[in-house]
Amino acid sequence: MSFQNLLFDIREPLAILTLNRPKVHNALNHALFTELENAFTELAASESIRAILITGAGEKAFAAGADIQELAQLSAMGGQQLAARGQRIFDLIENCGKPVIACINGFALGGGCELALACTLRLASETARLGQPEVKLGLLPGYGGSQRLPRLIGKGAALKLLLTGESVTAAEAYRLGLVDEVLPPGELLPRAEQLALSIAANAPLALRHTLAAVHGGFDLPLRQALELEASLFGLCCATEDKAEGTRAFLEKRTAVWKNR
Repeated sequence: MSFQNLLFDIREPLAILTLNRPKVHNALNHALFTELENAFTELAASESIRAILITGAGEKAFAAGADIQELAQLSAMGGQQLAARGQRIFDLIENCGKPVIACINGFALGGGCELALACTLRLASETARLGQPEVKLGLLPGYGGSQRLPRLIGKGAALKLLLTGESVTAAEAYRLGLVDEVLPPGELLPRAEQLALSIAANAPLALRHTLAAVHGGFDLPLRQALELEASLFGLCCATEDKAEGTRAFLEKRTAVWKNR
């Protein structure tokens, strides 16, 4: 797969995507959105890729947000269409059925923070800053930030960030629960790859169903969410991988997954 704004590195069972617009701090423009959508559509269907990493090119930014030149030209209808498109692509990332780890190597602001929020896990460099500064531009988050951020860190903490437009350091983001680990810059990608490989070593269908249980059940009443969990547990019980996993455990050997 060949892109102009996205570096696509396959290291089975991992895929590493790098937002590649360093001169504009990896701003999320129309072309980069299209490439992200195409990449995740392909990766979601791949049986050989079991975990995905996303980072930004250069040392300053993961993604500094939407392209301000594009935003400046938007009408009401154009803004609604852009937000709907961004939400659709970030929903695709969140629900691709595979763990996605954001490797936040610098600024993750606006749409860049929303991209990180759509990922399964977030690892940050000590130099990273995260925030939703849209109110400083006369806007609010349009790609899911007003919904995913309070679900992740709580309504009060999210509102403080959303209403002030302030960014926070990686250390403060960790304290808030916005990122899962903070690392020295040189250790960020190696640690993310190590974590991704440890996750990818587990049964692929079990990973998919676990993600479906958490994402699908999060906004349901508890009883309905438990029913979803039971249904997905039943689906796992019918797989060859469940039979292999239990057999390998009893035989004290490493399981060989078939993704079936």
